[in-house]
Amino acid sequence: MTELIVPRRFRGPSGSGNGGWSAGSLAAHVDPEATARGVRWPPIEVTLRRPPPLELPLTVSRAEDAVRLVEPDGQLVAAARVAEKATEPVPSVPPATARAAEPSYAGHRTHPFPGCFVCGPERAPGDGLRIFPGPVDAPGQIAATWTPTADLDEGPDPEDEPRVGLAVTWAALDCPGGWAGDLTDRMMVLGRITARVDVLPVVGEPHVVVGAHRGSEGRKTFTASTLYDADGRVVAVAEHVWIAIEPGSFG
Repeated sequence: MTELIVPRRFRGPSGSGNGGWSAGSLAAHVDPEATARGVRWPPIEVTLRRPPPLELPLTVSRAEDAVRLVEPDGQLVAAARVAEKATEPVPSVPPATARAAEPSYAGHRTHPFPGCFVCGPERAPGDGLRIFPGPVDAPGQIAATWTPTADLDEGPDPEDEPRVGLAVTWAALDCPGGWAGDLTDRMMVLGRITARVDVLPVVGEPHVVVGAHRGSEGRKTFTASTLYDADGRVVAVAEHVWIAIEPGSFG
């Protein structure tokens, strides 16, 4: 068993961890060999059972075929396992198209969690990721650019290049899915994310992140996202299940 703490910097709602960052931190324990190499993680599915608490020592342990994240009182926060199927990339758009979409980001007008590490407009450069995806011509698709900053340099260096860590990579895949599902129209939180990371993003290199809406069923909304590098190669892909909640349920 090991310990995992979600620092306040990596919050989504004001009182809990960003779902993508928290899930990615747990995913790192599913395939420790891939985490040590810094390349080619298999598709990993993480189900969030409750909001990840901030600044609280959580226990990471293995149980049957899953890795579990548990609060000190025994409540299950999340469970991760190798996924049964691969995730499909969302088609990319040119960097200029992604950049032109950013001023139309709906979160500039109204945002359920304005302090979110990934997409919160209240976060300063060098503090949050400031990924602001706006709509593009493809139906149900949004896009933004993202250049990882030097403060995110924490990952392995398979090619002697500074790279961000796995948790931040998962975080970058998180919110573009939520905005593809339209967080202004429907208050939602991440219930499940399945991600495949081929290689960690290079610090200082421009990337394009795209999100797509893939349907809804009752309280559930299904979306996907993909992160591309400067040469248009897939860095990481994800699929999400979002759960509609009552406004005011999360701070």
